Formats: sequence, C-alpha cells, structure tokens
Amino acid sequence: MKINKEIITKLSSLSKLKFNKEEAELISEDLSKMVNFINQLNELDTDGIEPLVHMNEEINNWREDKLGDVLDQEKALTNSPVKDSTYFKLPKVLDKN
Repeated sequence: MKINKEIITKLSSLSKLKFNKEEAELISEDLSKMVNFINQLNELDTDGIEPLVHMNEEINNWREDKLGDVLDQEKALTNSPVKDSTYFKLPKVLDKN
C-alpha cells in the first residue's frame, strides 16, 4: 500500500485533525515505515503453524459471584462530606461548551 497525499487527507478528515504541508509529509513517511514493517509479515513462512487463540497458556480460575456485606444508602452517605438528599454531591468535572 502506497501512502500518498489523498490517504493523508482522508485520514486527517476522519480523525478531525488538520496538518500543514510539513506535518503531512512527516506523517506520510511514518505511515510508510509502519506499512512496510507490517508487510514484512507477509514474507514469513507460516505453513504448519497453528493460529493462536490466546497469547499464553494460562487459564482463568472462574469462581461463582457471592454477595458480601452490603451498605444501605444511609450508611453509605454518612461519610460523604457533601450530600444532596440521597445522593453524593461532587464538584463539576466537565464543562458544557
């Protein structure tokens, strides 16, 4: 796959990023290097090699979920520095633009 100006333009549009001419050239060079590196995988002889399902041989120890001690709402709110009726009250994290 050849990385050209059209591909960079399409990627910048899809990613909502704007690049000047110098940045587009640098990105084009970097993407070309990445594609060439990945294309080297096509040169490998993989005949007789089973595909991996998992990266390692470990097996998960599944256990049944068990209900433990549960705090009721009143107890949960006792240590809250600020509360509003039956809810924790926290400072605003996101601003609306």
